Amino acid sequence: MWLIVGLGNPGRTYIRTRHNIGFIALEEISRRHEIPIKHSKEYGYGKGLIHGQPVKLVEPLLFMNRSGTVVRKFLSRSPLPVYLLVLHDDLDLALGKIRIRRKGSSGGHKGVESIIQSISSDDFPRLKIGIGRDTDMPAEEYVLRSFNRHELPIVKNVLHDVADAVEVIVTDGIDKAMNTYNQRNVVSD
Repeated sequence: MWLIVGLGNPGRTYIRTRHNIGFIALEEISRRHEIPIKHSKEYGYGKGLIHGQPVKLVEPLLFMNRSGTVVRKFLSRSPLPVYLLVLHDDLDLALGKIRIRRKGSSGGHKGVESIIQSISSDDFPRLKIGIGRDTDMPAEEYVLRSFNRHELPIVKNVLHDVADAVEVIVTDGIDKAMNTYNQRNVVSD
């Protein structure tokens, strides 16, 4: 069983912001695999199959820096072994790029840090979705901005790549996904 968690912030104010690309990606996966996500006060949740593999899709709705509370609940409630995969934004990747990591530090991402602290481990894969960076603007302000109309085609393409990569992770494993998508998404200087 895979627990696929998309990170973002709840509420209409944040709905299509850069920081919510994890939620947006999870919605693409939900749509593609016809896994409806129902919302409660604390989380959005859907259960289904991706190419025959059981998955749970989760959107923590307690703001980014409290995401780990929801993840811990889902991990502790599962009677089966669960593999955790976290989808989140990354300022240090160019818009349209993705990077898959097997484990590691939060890299300063408050949602990932919350999960690490809540489950007392950084040993879980994450799929980082590039949102780029604006050096003329504080990061805290930039991540809460919506994508502009020129960026929307790039966002659409990267969401397709994210959904494809998640399928590979779930069906063929993290190594194959890393070999396929990390090579394809090398950022050149």
